[in-house]
Amino acid sequence: MLRKSLAGLLLLLTISMTVKSQIKIGFEISFKEPQAHYAEVEMNISGLAKDYVDVKMPVWTPGSYLVREFAKNIEGFTATAGGKSIKFEKIRKNAWRIYHAKAKDIKLNYRVYANEVSVRTSFITDEHAFLSSTGIFMYPDGMLNLPSTVKIHPFNGWNKVSTGLEPVTNQPFSYTAQNFDILFDSPIEVGNQDVFEFTASGVKHEVAMFGGGNYDKEKLKVDMAKIVEQGTAIYGENPNKHYTFIVHNFEAGGGGLEHLNSTVLGATRTAYTSETGYKSFLNLVAHEYYHLWNVKRLRPAALGPFDYDNENYTTSLWVAEGFTSYYENKLMFRAGFFTLEETAQTLATAIAGVVNTPGSRVQSAAEASYDAWIKAYRPNENSNNSTISYYSKGEVMGLLMDLEITHATKGAKNLDDVMKAMYTEYYKKQGRGYTDAKFKAMVEKISGISFNPFWEKYVNGTGPIDYAKYFGYAGILVKDENAGMKVPYLGVASKKIEGGIIVSAVSRNSAAWEGGLNVNDEVISVDGIPVEAAIERMPTITGKNIGDEVTIMIRRDGIVKDIKIKLKAATSVKLVTQLDEKASASQLKVRTAWLK
Repeated sequence: MLRKSLAGLLLLLTISMTVKSQIKIGFEISFKEPQAHYAEVEMNISGLAKDYVDVKMPVWTPGSYLVREFAKNIEGFTATAGGKSIKFEKIRKNAWRIYHAKAKDIKLNYRVYANEVSVRTSFITDEHAFLSSTGIFMYPDGMLNLPSTVKIHPFNGWNKVSTGLEPVTNQPFSYTAQNFDILFDSPIEVGNQDVFEFTASGVKHEVAMFGGGNYDKEKLKVDMAKIVEQGTAIYGENPNKHYTFIVHNFEAGGGGLEHLNSTVLGATRTAYTSETGYKSFLNLVAHEYYHLWNVKRLRPAALGPFDYDNENYTTSLWVAEGFTSYYENKLMFRAGFFTLEETAQTLATAIAGVVNTPGSRVQSAAEASYDAWIKAYRPNENSNNSTISYYSKGEVMGLLMDLEITHATKGAKNLDDVMKAMYTEYYKKQGRGYTDAKFKAMVEKISGISFNPFWEKYVNGTGPIDYAKYFGYAGILVKDENAGMKVPYLGVASKKIEGGIIVSAVSRNSAAWEGGLNVNDEVISVDGIPVEAAIERMPTITGKNIGDEVTIMIRRDGIVKDIKIKLKAATSVKLVTQLDEKASASQLKVRTAWLK
């Protein structure tokens, strides 16, 4: 009986797989009104056997942990078979059910409004189209593993397409994706972008620049290649056949989003010729390129296979994103763009940023990771008091863990060894994601010591950062330049409005917090002196002493009132690093092994 049941099940699975293998999915994208920010999408599905099929649009995009409801941008949905309209209905916020009866081939058409400028959302103008695939392409329910083709019809005068998708031989602007995970992980730039190439680590890299800028292509080819090679050196391989950088240059731009074999970067078009601006761009390149290994292949268990209908929760974004922030510093150092002194100071400044965030004493790194969906991308005026960025805290934790491992092994191992071992074990051998416990176990295996106290204090806890101890391992001195200074501090941020100043944030446990000053209070005067500049810069505040009481006249909901506040001392730190000239041989060994 059992044998018959198993045989029956196997037969059903075989039939199901055969039916799915006969289904073909193709998209065509055109642009009738790019000036109005629209893309026209045609989706063709053939080989269907059931009486109906459900098609869905993702609600979020991997790498950006927020439900963005891409279906809100869909208009004019129609379904036809054999040139005739067929019945369909919307069955949930991001899903349509198409009743095709006996028709095996159906055509779906819809328009996508795309006018949100970011690295994670589509935006289309009369100059170009940037297609963030999760907000453009639908997928048949239960068929994420099926391949698809995409044909782009560029608008009049556009002549280039840049994407990580595989091109179809002898078919211009036509591409193929092995499955929908790959399609959704492949953004597309269409227009007249400036394209140049370089080869590094045996991989051809294409750079597509939109928006102009004062960049030097020849210099970028050399410097971006250095970053690629340093990242590849950590893992011993570059898993791509080709890689695409899509760069959007704006008057003021920034940010990036990683993809399987591509990335989208935001940049400031006039910043390439300044040392600070140029290195900032290379930092971004280093961050997003390191994601090629960390996140896109070595990943937390929750981040693949993806559920495109719902949130995908993990407590490990401090590794996935935070360690990537940390490694951008190591890649920049190893590529020769930063000195040891600059790298140490950059990391000390990162620590100060976490220490000076009140939320770092409220929310742990694991909690920040898990709550990314409801907090990280939805900040409010109290976020600084109640949350910490898993990027910022993870960067610091990467530094601490790296130094701890290097110290424990007397320079024989460092965090690189952990990351490579995790990549080998979970991506290459097991082909699955890791849990927080598995990551901890690998850290302990490589270091040879228990990391229970580290996890308790820094991963699941909100303990103070012992930065002097960890930097001390490498013979680096850290000084808090604010230590011992008695500076009166009100504890607010403010912004100018027409005719006045309003409070935009109040820092937890500050004088303003305890005195009852609120966000959106309009400040009229301080000790009777009318406000003419931001509160923090006023002589009536900076000229006072700790413990002094000030009277702040405000307007709240149209009612004028006085608030008396007793000034407290500023608690922020300003960390400055210095290489210890008296460092021991063991400290110097750690210092060398840590970054190189």
